[in-house]
Amino acid sequence: MRIVCQKCQFYYVTWEKNRPHGCKAYGFKSQIIPSAVVKQNSGAECSFYNPKQREQSVQ
Repeated sequence: MRIVCQKCQFYYVTWEKNRPHGCKAYGFKSQIIPSAVVKQNSGAECSFYNPKQREQSVQ
């Protein structure tokens, strides 16, 4: 499974030019997508990935 950080509840945009990607679960900001940083440093896939829950519209 490919992890798409932008679809995770822990991902956020920092708006910092040099570190635009953030992960609330791991507590860091980076220049590249957090799941890639985790993979590079640990050799394992992100274990905190949790897809965002979308609210159902009431009709």
